[in-house]
Amino acid sequence: MNPQAEKVYVAIGNDQQDGFKTLDWTLKKWKSHPISIVILHVAYTTSMDYVSTPFGKLPARYVNDEKIEDIKKVEQEKIDKLLSKYIAFCGQVHAEILKVEKYDQPIHRLIIDMISGLEITKLVMGFSFMNSSWRSKGAISGSFYVHQNKPEFCELYIICGGKQVFLKGNNDEKIMEDDNGVMVAKLRDKLSFRDWLGKMFLENLINSPGRSSRRLSPSSTNLGSPGSQNQWEFNLQEIENYFQELLSSNLIEEEGIEQDNDVLQISPTEPDLSEQNNSNMSVAEKIEILKGKLNEARKTIQLKRKEAKANLERHAKAEWVVCLCNRRVEELEGLIKEEDSNREELKKELEEEKEQLDEIKIDIEESRSRLSSVLELQSELSNKLQVSTLAKSRVEIQLEKAVSTRAEMVREIEELRRQKNVLYRRIEFCKEKDAIGMVSRLSETTCSFREYTTDEIRLATDDFSERMRLKSCGDFTNVYRGRINHTTVAIKMLNLVDALSQEDFLAKVKFLSNIRQPHVVAMIGFCSELKCIVLEYMHNGSLRDILLSSHRRSRKRNKALKWHDRIRIAAEICSGMCFLHAARPKPIIHCNLTSCNILLDRNLVAKIGRFGPSECHEECTVESDIRAFGVLMLQLLTGRNRDGLVEDAMMMDRSALVQVLDEMAGEWPLDLAEELAGLAMRCMSMNKESSMAQVMKELNEMRKKSDDLVAREGREVADRKDSSDVPGVFLCPIFQDVMKNPHVAEDGFSYELEAIEEWLQSGHDTSPMTNLRLKHRFLTPNHTLRSLIHDWQSKQSTGG
Repeated sequence: MNPQAEKVYVAIGNDQQDGFKTLDWTLKKWKSHPISIVILHVAYTTSMDYVSTPFGKLPARYVNDEKIEDIKKVEQEKIDKLLSKYIAFCGQVHAEILKVEKYDQPIHRLIIDMISGLEITKLVMGFSFMNSSWRSKGAISGSFYVHQNKPEFCELYIICGGKQVFLKGNNDEKIMEDDNGVMVAKLRDKLSFRDWLGKMFLENLINSPGRSSRRLSPSSTNLGSPGSQNQWEFNLQEIENYFQELLSSNLIEEEGIEQDNDVLQISPTEPDLSEQNNSNMSVAEKIEILKGKLNEARKTIQLKRKEAKANLERHAKAEWVVCLCNRRVEELEGLIKEEDSNREELKKELEEEKEQLDEIKIDIEESRSRLSSVLELQSELSNKLQVSTLAKSRVEIQLEKAVSTRAEMVREIEELRRQKNVLYRRIEFCKEKDAIGMVSRLSETTCSFREYTTDEIRLATDDFSERMRLKSCGDFTNVYRGRINHTTVAIKMLNLVDALSQEDFLAKVKFLSNIRQPHVVAMIGFCSELKCIVLEYMHNGSLRDILLSSHRRSRKRNKALKWHDRIRIAAEICSGMCFLHAARPKPIIHCNLTSCNILLDRNLVAKIGRFGPSECHEECTVESDIRAFGVLMLQLLTGRNRDGLVEDAMMMDRSALVQVLDEMAGEWPLDLAEELAGLAMRCMSMNKESSMAQVMKELNEMRKKSDDLVAREGREVADRKDSSDVPGVFLCPIFQDVMKNPHVAEDGFSYELEAIEEWLQSGHDTSPMTNLRLKHRFLTPNHTLRSLIHDWQSKQSTGG
């Protein structure tokens, strides 16, 4: 949302077409200015006298409260759906809904209060909006009320049929015109009850006989005298009190009685006020006569209300009975048709099989007996049908509740799974930490790290077997995989590549023993005789290997690093580099920060390896590490090798770099991808005043945004899950994809043949599921599971 965008409030009713036209006029009006739209929706509570049931429309008192609540819920869902359409109609313009609930205040007064309370400067009001409540004035009079009483700072636009209309007129006559000056509507003001009564009384008093021939003396019933004025005010107040009582009974509209000759005409059979003025009655007596007429009118109205209520009840009961009778007629017609078909079949059988005439007669008798039984059970079946219909409605309500409960449970399960993954990572970290803590103390010269013997190292590596040698970036290295004290470790041979003296070797051991950070590969021990170092084992190899393997195996498995994992890995690498650069008395420079030297454990947690005094050159500085880290971030974005990447990136801007994102990472959020690309470009061009701490601060912000997006997407995916999900038994535990050639291993689990063979050939002798040692490596084809998978895939392809 643009912070400089001006808010335009749009009041729209429940008329969808009028709402779209009003929004369309608003968007065209301010299409050249940045705006944000606030859609006003006033929700009024309305009484439901009738509700729809399987038996037709019935009075609300015949339906239980649960059904009424369900009907209100459906109506609310319709309103929410309509508001969603309004939001979608606004397109790229930011729009939001402002809901206001009022129970007793008319809309035109509510709008005036909202303009002042929210300080609305621009208000677009649809013509149908003023008809959204029974307590409001008419649409025209309500619009005039808002126009006349709004504050000066508010600009009001009234839209009718997608066009702006203008309000003109005085107190007696109000006119609504369009932009061409054509009159759209016309309205005359209504008189209040007090004005109507006073006007009628004064006109009759002035037009009474003898008024023109003589003048009333000051002592007579002159309304101008103080005494008679007080008496008039007292009686008038009593009449006003009774008028308010009529208003509370919903017999008179709130805004007054419209001046209508047909309504206010006095019956010719009764004496009117002009005849009463011929007599010498006082004003109080005339008021008493009016009171009597009002009392009679009140009694008549109450009687009419009772008759209308009784007629309404009889009408509802009649509708109910007609519905039941129609249903029974349909059932009888169905039975008659069924009986007719049975008789036709009997006639054909009589013509074709005359030899079985006796058997056919018996069948006819049985059919007649069944018909009589059906007629006898007809009433019972109708009763059972009513009971089943009611039971069905209750079951539907329970089903809706169950569906909502299931959706909530799915969301909770996804949240628990996310928490389980976090806890699993913590447990793995604690296990590795405990494994390191269980190692015996080393000698005093080696900072209490254990020194292993030559036999222990050779036993752990199967006498440095080529099968145990690890690959990195496609080539075999001087690092071997081994197991010491039931723990998998990595053993790095230094004498193969470095001609280190014993003194230099011990110095390097002491140097590495002092470095302990979650994102730096930790040293467990060493062997001074073989000049090797025992390090923690990183199960997923180097970052470069997993980036390249994700492209090679994209069609076979879904093991690629997703975009949010790449942002997390960048933040973890930066955390480790911040730790190394903060070392005292001088920073530790890595000098060779590449994707080959970034290792990933079993939970894809990144750790920095292959550093130390022997790897660092004099020309290496903190700035060189920062530039190398910028290249690493570009590799995470594009999935490309280092060769030629820097030169290509320097020739592109940030938006162009986003066009070459790694597709195996999934759909990158463009804003985060641009931020990460911009940070990488700044790192590659950083000066001496820059630091890893500044880079870490920006990465932490990006990681927080990434986690929020992943959590929100996880909840949406959980809501979209349905019965078409792949059965878990069809998925390979290693590839996490539907198996094509399932085979059973010694642990009793079925795997994809390619996956389990690769697992065994890589040197594993334990089960991928139970982590227990396998007694043998024989694999048995699972033909039954393969057939089930084939049938399931056939049904999915045919839509079954």
